[in-house]
Amino acid sequence: MFFGIIAFYLIGAASAVVLNKKDRLCSYSSFISSAIAALLGIIFSISIIFGDTFSYDLSGGSYLKFGFFVDKLAAFFILVISISVFAVSIYSTGYVREYFGKKNIGYLGSLYNIFVLSMILVASADNAVMFLIVWELMSVVSYFLVVYEHEKPETRKAGFIYIVMTHIGTGFIMLSFLLFVGTSASYSFATFAEAGKTMTPLLKDLAFIFALIGFGTKAGIVPMHIWLPYAHPEAPSNVSALMSGVMIKIAIFMLIRVFFDFLGASQAWWGYLVLILGTISAILGILYAVVESDIKRMLAFSSIENIGIILIGIGASMIFFASGKPVLASIAAVAALYHLLNHSIFKGLLFMGAGSILYSTHTKNIEELGGLIKKMPKSAILILIGVLSICALPPFSGFVSEWLTFQSLLLGFNLNESFPRIILSISAATLALTGALAAYCFLKFFGIGFLALPRSKHAEHAKEANTPMLIGMGIFAALSILLGILPFYVLPVLERIAASFTGNLESFTFGEFATFSIPSGAISSSTPVILALMIIFIFIPSIILFLKYRKDQPVYETWGCGQPVSTSRNEYTATAFSKPVLMWFKNIYRPKREIDITYSTSPLLKESFKFESRIEQVIEQYLYEPVVGFVISRSRKLLKIRTGSIQTYLGYIFGTLIILFMYVITGGSS
Repeated sequence: MFFGIIAFYLIGAASAVVLNKKDRLCSYSSFISSAIAALLGIIFSISIIFGDTFSYDLSGGSYLKFGFFVDKLAAFFILVISISVFAVSIYSTGYVREYFGKKNIGYLGSLYNIFVLSMILVASADNAVMFLIVWELMSVVSYFLVVYEHEKPETRKAGFIYIVMTHIGTGFIMLSFLLFVGTSASYSFATFAEAGKTMTPLLKDLAFIFALIGFGTKAGIVPMHIWLPYAHPEAPSNVSALMSGVMIKIAIFMLIRVFFDFLGASQAWWGYLVLILGTISAILGILYAVVESDIKRMLAFSSIENIGIILIGIGASMIFFASGKPVLASIAAVAALYHLLNHSIFKGLLFMGAGSILYSTHTKNIEELGGLIKKMPKSAILILIGVLSICALPPFSGFVSEWLTFQSLLLGFNLNESFPRIILSISAATLALTGALAAYCFLKFFGIGFLALPRSKHAEHAKEANTPMLIGMGIFAALSILLGILPFYVLPVLERIAASFTGNLESFTFGEFATFSIPSGAISSSTPVILALMIIFIFIPSIILFLKYRKDQPVYETWGCGQPVSTSRNEYTATAFSKPVLMWFKNIYRPKREIDITYSTSPLLKESFKFESRIEQVIEQYLYEPVVGFVISRSRKLLKIRTGSIQTYLGYIFGTLIILFMYVITGGSS
């Protein structure tokens, strides 16, 4: 079955190339193949989670030991990838119609399949060399997907920033792996765990830091996040759904693997650092999302926020593990894994929703939308489910995982020391603020984008998304509801996965909210209670309102403060909606305002008045730009050695050979 997964992704990639001239047939063959491969991936990963591990040796006895290894943790991530790919592949058959006759569909379909396959191979690689090869494949292919619409200057800029940052991250990953290889004298991941036990404390700390920077760059952790708000908005929306939904989670998978499996999570300060970075990422991510008017850029910043929430759970788990509390470590790990699963689903839904809006209106600017709930009613309902999930409102999926994360932080009061109690309490308070800001952010998105009147011709002429796009979003919407009202079927499975790296074998309960150990045939009493409440407060009132108001009702214009006709100019804008938050956190945003006034014949008569406000990307401006400026200035000085003379270049080579020869002689004599 594993090689069947690989085969179908390769078939999808090859068929896209062969059928390149026939857009419709090409899209169906490539994306249906990936959907079939995803179904096989779901079956395969579930069989591993409830069964034994999978391993396969491709090396034939060679030194490098190339092969595949899938345990419960890797199977969980393959499951997350496969669920997302199945829904996104169906969605893609409708979404790419926008590119028919304009772009190369075969190029997109082929890269799409190779990109997904590379993520599967990353999760299943059992060797450092093989891992780096498929990791690089994933990075390069995703770069070409980001710059798919390379005609736009902003797309090329986004691609450049992404490829530079991802290779910086790869460099740090290589450094971390080299420390393990130097100790274990092997490239096999199976030997890295033993190496972690024998490494000196300094080497352990270095391996941890290098892995955190390397994989944290791909995950979008602050301050290594700068590529993410550029790349996700410019990629095609189906690709954005996978990049945000699952690609950045592959980095989380490797962080868990390195921290727990390779290094044993033995140092409490590692957990504190991960927790603090996660907390900072969560609050800064949502703060920048609140003031964004570009839908996909807003969702990209929101991904930084949710990666931060996942890291809060992982950091808390590491703290508990290092403190000798394996049960608490497992609880926090379950919360992190559940939010990882939920985020892949509701963020995939929202990115596909953004793609549907772009497909119908040809704009991503919230200021140019409005009234879409009448033009796109089915999409509006599905997107609303994603909005309610990401806002962590019950009974949707985001509520469960954020509530579990919040409770895991409060369990820090079971520790004896004061310092972890303080740190975990601050993180819990920040998480609560993050949740409030997330609700504020997506209230702006849905309220300004879908309600009231259209604000542009784009919104006035919008049309409903096609059927495949609605089906793809519908799958994610259904899962967002099911994971919210039936968490007790998922939590025991996540407990089994978390136990594989926390080492906890005890049964436990999560307060009074979630029962992890369910006897055979028993169901937690909370499930029927939630269903009953939904029937009482949602379905029954809806039926009553429908029966009462099913007759045609007179429609009147909304009162517009004395204006004879209400227009979109009377309505709140997205910028105005986020203005209070901008004022509250102005020390973070550092807003810049520009006013341009054009006068007529008299200085007292203003012909036009233009006001523009923008915020600073503080980390980018004060951390990365000075570094880039320093590198460029030093590089320009190095240009002096480029003379254009062949004799000079031969002199450089000759001098280098002399230095190397002297080094060899000195080393041999010593």
